[in-house]
Amino acid sequence: MKEEVKLMKGNEALAMAAIRYGADGYFGYPITPQSEVLEKLEAEMPWDTTGMVVLQAESEVAAINMVYGGACCGKAVMTSTSSPGYSLMQEGVSFMAASEVPALLVNVMRGGPGLGTIHPSQADYFQATKGGGHGDYHMIVLAPSSVQEMTDFVALGWDLAFKYRCLSMILADGLIGQLMEKVVLPEQRPRRTEEQIRKQCPWAVTGAKGRKNNIVTSLELDDDVMEANNNRFQATYREIEKNEKRCELVNCDDAEYLIVAFGSQARITMKTMEIAREEGIKVGLVRPITLWPFPDEHLRRAASNVKGILVVELDAGQMIEDVKLAVDCKVPVEHYGRLGGNVPTPDEVLDALKQKFNIVNK
Repeated sequence: MKEEVKLMKGNEALAMAAIRYGADGYFGYPITPQSEVLEKLEAEMPWDTTGMVVLQAESEVAAINMVYGGACCGKAVMTSTSSPGYSLMQEGVSFMAASEVPALLVNVMRGGPGLGTIHPSQADYFQATKGGGHGDYHMIVLAPSSVQEMTDFVALGWDLAFKYRCLSMILADGLIGQLMEKVVLPEQRPRRTEEQIRKQCPWAVTGAKGRKNNIVTSLELDDDVMEANNNRFQATYREIEKNEKRCELVNCDDAEYLIVAFGSQARITMKTMEIAREEGIKVGLVRPITLWPFPDEHLRRAASNVKGILVVELDAGQMIEDVKLAVDCKVPVEHYGRLGGNVPTPDEVLDALKQKFNIVNK
């Protein structure tokens, strides 16, 4: 079958990928810079073709609880938002994690704190990777650096969520959501039948005819039972850490210095690496694709013989903590970032690398 190639924004491509996945429902609320997800879904009217429900909720709190309800039924449901909106969803996210229901969450980040700016940021890293709601839980966090990955990570995120009965998040910064480039759209998958849902999700609330009732809840008043539940969650997270770490390594075999960056900053620092090598400075790039689980083994191997690591983020320094832990603080690690929606140039990053590690051109 001939590939379907389109020129699309990242947000629009993500919406199309959700339809093509055979999604059952989307529940969201407009907020810049991700509003095109909802707008594209409404424009495509998938309820007339695939049967996908698309609903603009009255708030982000309502949206996440609608996702919770759909997920309890084993449906492939999702929401998308941007930073302040995701903060409002945190209680529902924690409830879903404790209920072990799969769903896909999308956060197209903007600058904060507070309402901040509508321009891009990566400052929700802690919130996404450390658990923004209450309790001991994790989500699988995927960080796209292209419109194609915004598309591909929809299917990957949902597949992983159903595999582990957990939440998956696509954590993109505003640049990737608004970026327009060529994308290959996936083929249309059929939506699962009710029989297929019951087979894939025997725990789901799908009607109890012929079997005992399924109860989906996050509340448990017996301390020992709740501890057993939490131990089960932690075992699942260890399994995810074992199997699902993803990372891209570029020119790391002979590197004397590493740049670690994700999302849009990985694209910018790719050019930094090229300029540095033209000047005789051997720089490699490590791009974490899963922010949780963080690809610590990949980074540790890449950093085994380097003189220093520069972590480049659109924030005040958050991923740098995971980088330092990955290399056991045995390699000098420095941070460079811009704030307020300002985006560094490749030359700025190279200047920062030289300054922080006292590099003189060869």
